[in-house]
Amino acid sequence: MSTKPKILLQFDSDQHPSVFDSVVAIDSGVDQLLPFGSVEAVDVRELVHGAMFTRGGESLKKTAIFIGGSRVKSAEQILRAVVDCFFGNIRVSVMLDANGANTTASAAVLCLQRHLPVNEITVGVLGATGSVGQRVCRLLSSQGAKVRIGSRSLSRATSLASHIQESGSRGPLTPMTTDGPRDLEQFVKGCDALIATGAAGVQLLKQEQWQGLNALKVAIDLNAVPPEGIESIEVTSAGQDVSGKLVYGAIGVGNLKMKIHKCAIATLFESNDHILDLEAIYDIGKKLEHASDI
Repeated sequence: MSTKPKILLQFDSDQHPSVFDSVVAIDSGVDQLLPFGSVEAVDVRELVHGAMFTRGGESLKKTAIFIGGSRVKSAEQILRAVVDCFFGNIRVSVMLDANGANTTASAAVLCLQRHLPVNEITVGVLGATGSVGQRVCRLLSSQGAKVRIGSRSLSRATSLASHIQESGSRGPLTPMTTDGPRDLEQFVKGCDALIATGAAGVQLLKQEQWQGLNALKVAIDLNAVPPEGIESIEVTSAGQDVSGKLVYGAIGVGNLKMKIHKCAIATLFESNDHILDLEAIYDIGKKLEHASDI
């Protein structure tokens, strides 16, 4: 059994590494955090080799990498570059959660699953082409949900649908524009659930546009910055009944998101070969939900 301290390298594409991610890492039991800012894919080779070649055997799993930052596409490129550095069993575990996209999307879908069988419902995702929205759509479709991809740009929604289909979706994906009141009315009509994943401080749906929907059973708003993404859903809501709908706000979902984030960090140090991207992080969340039900 290795007694070496747990070291986490934090690769952040922003100039200043995320304080949020650093605090969560420390609260998750990391002994030593090494944060790096302004990281690009071309920079990682020497950093990763430093992590790979300084320890061996059982001690190798005591070093891991977290990839964060606000630029999700850059983080995805960094992840590919990191994995390309590995060979054989000479590797370390790595987690991607830039902009909190993977943990937030996983938590949102799991909150929905507490109340509805996802493979039997129609879910409208507002602001779907953003980093969190893309992942929400991907998770929902992978489990057989009928997913409406909502965006002000129909071409962006269509592109996302094609991308998810190419990666192996199960449920049907319907790209739709939400650029005006009539478009929104058509988008929300018949939805069993709505998940708002738009930019911070942007209201996507007014109270009168959702509270009278007969089919709607669950509404989730992931915007933590006023005004609400879905009007009249309190940020702390966690399954409360509002006008006959069960609603979640950003902090209500965020409690589960934080548990998933911390558990994923801890998982990195269980072996030296974990690659925690969306599906792996979602699986961690499912195990947490199952454990809480026992």
